[in-house]
Amino acid sequence: MEKIRVRFAPSPTGYLHIGGARTALFNYFFAKRYNGKFILRIEDTDRERLKEDSVSQIVSSMKWLGINWDEGPEKGGEYGPYFQSERLDIYRREAKRLLDEGKAYYCFCTEEDIEKEREEQKRLKVSYRYSGKCSLLSKEEVEENLRAGKPYVIRIKIPREGTTEIEDLIRGRVSFDNSQLDDYIILKSNNMPTYNFACVVDDHFMEISHVIRAEEHLSNTPKQVLIYKALGYEVPKFAHLSMILAPDRSKLSKRHGATSVEEFREKGYIKEALVNYLTLLGWSPGEDREIFGMEDTIKNFSLEKVSKTAAIYDINKLTWLNGNYLRELDLDYITKETIPFLIEKGFIKEYEAEEKYDYIKRVVAAVREKVKLLTELADGSEYFFKDISEYDPKGVAKRFEKDGTVRLLESGRKALEDAEDFKVETVEKIYRDLIDKLGIKGGDIIHPTRLALSGKTVGPGLFDIISILGKEECLKRMDKAIEFIKKM
Repeated sequence: MEKIRVRFAPSPTGYLHIGGARTALFNYFFAKRYNGKFILRIEDTDRERLKEDSVSQIVSSMKWLGINWDEGPEKGGEYGPYFQSERLDIYRREAKRLLDEGKAYYCFCTEEDIEKEREEQKRLKVSYRYSGKCSLLSKEEVEENLRAGKPYVIRIKIPREGTTEIEDLIRGRVSFDNSQLDDYIILKSNNMPTYNFACVVDDHFMEISHVIRAEEHLSNTPKQVLIYKALGYEVPKFAHLSMILAPDRSKLSKRHGATSVEEFREKGYIKEALVNYLTLLGWSPGEDREIFGMEDTIKNFSLEKVSKTAAIYDINKLTWLNGNYLRELDLDYITKETIPFLIEKGFIKEYEAEEKYDYIKRVVAAVREKVKLLTELADGSEYFFKDISEYDPKGVAKRFEKDGTVRLLESGRKALEDAEDFKVETVEKIYRDLIDKLGIKGGDIIHPTRLALSGKTVGPGLFDIISILGKEECLKRMDKAIEFIKKM
């Protein structure tokens, strides 16, 4: 392919949501697949809607996901600056060129003028489009208005007839009727560029070859193509990704749960699962498989495999994927990912993470088999770090109130006290031999022992729990449970 340069250009008006993250990923995959460059550009000209920490959150989320840009904030590059607020002179220069070439004009209409036009067209039951009356002002009238200091915007002249067509790499040929457009604003009264204008100028000077973005921008495309042509720029190739809809096929919103990358991270999802899931929202490798890593995707990625139909957001599938990754990924990696959640819950201090690392790793290895989120992994680890303050009430009724439980726990305690070591296989053999000796079912002693040691009725294998807690802690907890039962 030709020289590939793609970009992700978020507005810092909020955090990176999953739609934006998917767009960034698909651009990244495309660039890496064809040995191109991936550019991060911050479109921060809408000063009223800016959020102070938005850029840092977007950058942090992208780094966490493993989306590494070749040019942009923190990295620079020969096509910068990469913040639109630092490129204002370029937009104003190009707007001036359009004015000089007669392809744009000053519009001095006030808000009242526009409102009158709007009301009149509403009365006529037609969609509002600016009349273009300021394009009829003479050169002398324009100069007089400018000398008088009248506020103005700059509008581009749009052909009233014909169509504007694009060959979308996902949707095929898309045609737009020019009569549905008006002479839209390219430079606002505060001398700031509009989105459509700044976007085109930046994509040209940054030599963007492919514009891969969300379907919601499709309606902007004819406006941008007309600006490209007016400025004499080469038009890039476009590809519009399908929407991500909620399970009820409505627009995805906060009411459907977490929507920002940061929220998913805080809820205990790991980046591998989230990247895998976002990749599945509109792209398929063409094989009957759902689990694949970023490198796998890059090798197989192409826009031909991107779906034209809307993708349906399914939190259950993401959670299933996350559980799969928790079980399958390297244990040290999952341990390190879990540690911040253990610290947050107060189970360990930050300085203890290193000195207790081997113990924490054993806990994670045992607990991760039956959980799907890092938060669940941390929650399920509590009794390995803190003494038991209560027992599961249903477990108490079913296990502790059963006749003979104290005798069984005392037998288990004695057997463990005599153990030479506390390896998993050793304590399992001790209990299996005891079960045979007492002539009981395994569950008769295993279930109450689990409740005594963990306070819970479900969790990792009992012998893993015993081995990890160690002899002293196990004996102490069994004594406590025996005393609890006797007092009931």
